[in-house]
Amino acid sequence: MLHLLPLLSITVFTAEPTSAPAELTGLAAIKAQAAAAEPLVKSDLARQFLKAADNLPAVHPRQLMVDPKSRRYFSDAEARALPRSQRNELKPVSADEELYYNTKYGTPLAYARPIEILAENGLKSVAGKKILDFGYGGIGHLRLLATLGADCTGVDVDPFLPALYSDPSDQGPVKAVSGSDGRVTLVNGRWPADLAAYKSVATGYDLIISKNTLKNGYLHPASPVDKRMLIDLGCTDQRFIFAIHAALKPGGLALIYNICPAPTPPGKDYKPWSDGRCPFPRKMWEESGFRVIEFDRDDSATLRKFAHAYGWDTGDHPMDLENDLFAHFTIAERLK
Repeated sequence: MLHLLPLLSITVFTAEPTSAPAELTGLAAIKAQAAAAEPLVKSDLARQFLKAADNLPAVHPRQLMVDPKSRRYFSDAEARALPRSQRNELKPVSADEELYYNTKYGTPLAYARPIEILAENGLKSVAGKKILDFGYGGIGHLRLLATLGADCTGVDVDPFLPALYSDPSDQGPVKAVSGSDGRVTLVNGRWPADLAAYKSVATGYDLIISKNTLKNGYLHPASPVDKRMLIDLGCTDQRFIFAIHAALKPGGLALIYNICPAPTPPGKDYKPWSDGRCPFPRKMWEESGFRVIEFDRDDSATLRKFAHAYGWDTGDHPMDLENDLFAHFTIAERLK
């Protein structure tokens, strides 16, 4: 969704798998990352998710237009429909395969670790499962899951995403590697506060996942910050948890997985994205009809191995994986 985490300064990390070559981009990079991360996964589900990278379609560059003043993006078709005076103010932006799959947030394979956690908690397959991603941020992982037969809905408020994913081929049925086809549906709006988004998302989900969006720092910052750095749910925390409960089937799982840099040191400018704890207390989950399986579990050591495989500690802006990369997750089950 917003503010995954800025590029961080980093040192060297030693791990078992090799890392993907930093010079690769687009699908070539994703496939290399999948191969590098495969030795790290233990479940068949996470292994299938990584292998599905071989089935991602190549994407030809598409042109977007942006208003330099408002920073609003338009698809080429939307731009051509504008009055000439407004259209003449727009600037072209080339959206290549790298931007299509990674957007502003990096490889879609960062979902492999959350998928592994779900497998550890009983999810054996996503075939025929209905999945909602809150703050999806990019289409790549949704297509990977759809390739495995999942019916995936991504919801986000970023106005860039509808412009980027405006081609009819971006949504709809996705050919599965076996069995029934999957599907990708994208919803733009503040769920569940906006009625249109609420109706579009609907209910009946087996799984709701949110990565790098529902951070405590974004919802409950420890210090005053520019509101543009925060996440506005448009409703109370309690109502949001009730909406998750209502959207899930009985027995469905909700997973919040957050990656963040080191906590902001005292006396430094506060970075909301550095507080990756769950913003909703355990008691709130339980009082809303959930069984909390794990709450704010530290997953940093395992994530660092995946980060090395993805090459996050290489290139022009290498991360300090040991000292500046952390992860926490919370997983809860809707009671029957």
